[in-house]
Order: sequence, then C-alpha cells, then structure tokens
Amino acid sequence: MIEVRQSAGGDPLKFEVVVRDAMGETRHVVTMAPATYQDLTAGAHSPVRCVEAAFHFLLDREPKENILGRFDMAIVPHYYPEFAQRFPGYLSAR
Repeated sequence: MIEVRQSAGGDPLKFEVVVRDAMGETRHVVTMAPATYQDLTAGAHSPVRCVEAAFHFLLDREPKENILGRFDMAIVPHYYPEFAQRFPGYLSAR
C-alpha cells in the first residue's frame, strides 16, 4: 500500500510517502517542482497521483527499502532512463 500526503505547496511541492507491505513500512520525503509536475502530467492528474504513480513505477523495479528516503522527482529518470516513456502508463493504470 502506498500512502501519499502533500505536506507543502509552492516550489517545490513536498510530499510524505509511506509504503507498507507484509514486511513492514518505509517512509520517504519527495519534492517536485511545479514545472516537473506539468512535464509529467500536463495537469491531467493531481500532484499526489503523480507521486503515487512514480512509486508504483519504482516498486516494480526495486524493493521499497532501496528507494531513497529523500529525493526529488527530477532524479528518477537519471536512475531509470525509461521513466519518461513508461510513466504515462502508470498514471492511467492505477
């Protein structure tokens, strides 16, 4: 289960994320510039949905314990070059 709560507006937007499964939970702080949000969603989805979809993408590739505790959404494509191509499917799938 992924819980995303927006904790600050402005620039950057800030989110607190909790990922839970049978093995426990991890906590993450994620920031996202409004421009990154627009690039990823064109405003078609909420910022919270955008971060949630990004976590689904990440969890399909690594265990929750390997996801950085604090990161900005702009770094995800640096770790996963396919992010930009695959991310729209995560936004619409869940």
